[in-house]
Amino acid sequence: MATWTAFPYGGDYVFDAARVKNNWARLHAGDAEPLPQDDKVLQAWALFHSGEFQKAVDMGLQIGGAGLTVANKSSCIYATYLEKKERARLDLYMEVARRAERQTQDDPGNVNAHYWQAYALGRYSQGISVAKALAQGLGTKVKESLETVIQLEPKHADAHMALGAFHAEVIDKVGSLIGGMTYGAKKDTGLRLLQEALQLNFQSAIGMIEYANAMVMLDGEKMMKEATRLYQLAAAAKPMDAMERLDVEMAKVELED
Repeated sequence: MATWTAFPYGGDYVFDAARVKNNWARLHAGDAEPLPQDDKVLQAWALFHSGEFQKAVDMGLQIGGAGLTVANKSSCIYATYLEKKERARLDLYMEVARRAERQTQDDPGNVNAHYWQAYALGRYSQGISVAKALAQGLGTKVKESLETVIQLEPKHADAHMALGAFHAEVIDKVGSLIGGMTYGAKKDTGLRLLQEALQLNFQSAIGMIEYANAMVMLDGEKMMKEATRLYQLAAAAKPMDAMERLDVEMAKVELED
């Protein structure tokens, strides 16, 4: 495995297994991952929350089982925010999608196996173009996986957020008529899901960002003021770990642009 780009704020977030365990509910308010009983899995999560994404992947893969979720999340967050090469980014997403799909086959009740499969395929779709991905049938897979997550765990904030963003992106790319008839995408459903995501995890900077993006995609310039307000809230959020710091920094960059 090539050496990954380092988390640029190394040392700002230092976690060990005990600190992860003590702050579990706050750190995992978005993904509803159950508290691990295995100390090694907690150690892998400590690497993730500290921004040691490559080490978290390596350790998660070595552990297997619940460790695979650490590996999947670490790969996806790294690919989304820190990987500079498009090909490497897409390859990481497909690795996660395949690994998570095997998890769903072995353990159909594993909520975050379904979620990370959907997330990885969704990001891959954005990378190759949403229109192309829809033509390949990836959109249907993403939608069905996210709906499965919400069915299994109704309080999974990140799944509500991702599914809401899916509805908005499909309508943005193919229009409300085709989006609704072919993919079941609906403006009201998308916005409702994003609102529910923020109700479930009100501190989520990425939730505010995705909601802002969806409003602009669905309603255009008239929503720019409200979208900017949400970006400002996201940029002012107090991150607790490395992933949240990357979300906040992204909001700051978008506001500058």
